[in-house]
Amino acid sequence: MPYAMLQFCVGAVLANGDTGEILSTGYSIELPGYMEGDSGSTHAEQCCFIKIAQKHGLPAVRAEEHIANLLPNNTVLYTTMEPCNARLSGNRTCCDRIVALKSKLRTVYVGIREPNTFIVDNDSKKRLEEAGFGFEMVEGTQGLCYEAAMNGHENKSE
Repeated sequence: MPYAMLQFCVGAVLANGDTGEILSTGYSIELPGYMEGDSGSTHAEQCCFIKIAQKHGLPAVRAEEHIANLLPNNTVLYTTMEPCNARLSGNRTCCDRIVALKSKLRTVYVGIREPNTFIVDNDSKKRLEEAGFGFEMVEGTQGLCYEAAMNGHENKSE
């Protein structure tokens, strides 16, 4: 089975919420999968964090724990699909990674909620709001985000 059929295609942008400056971008499986033994399945948000760490010569493993001091006070995250709150692989979730940046990351803007294709009831919205983050759905992007997420899947009606 092609790898794309085992996960969604997701994109993410980390930005300065005050100036709009793009700090980092990432997409699903963009980076090699040697991070935390996460073979070939680095998530979009994780890629954003790793790329900032690499730019500053910091460890890529658990990058979010090393980059907080480099981020502006009002950092925001845009992602085409809500961050994962559970992973079938057992690896660290994107919600865990985001919570590790709570001192600087304030709001997560999301294109679509995660369909129940792989993880049922992935409720990162509840988890992040309870942790003090803003969680905003970006209106008018659902169709494009869903189409991108399902790229490579045989059953696109899910």
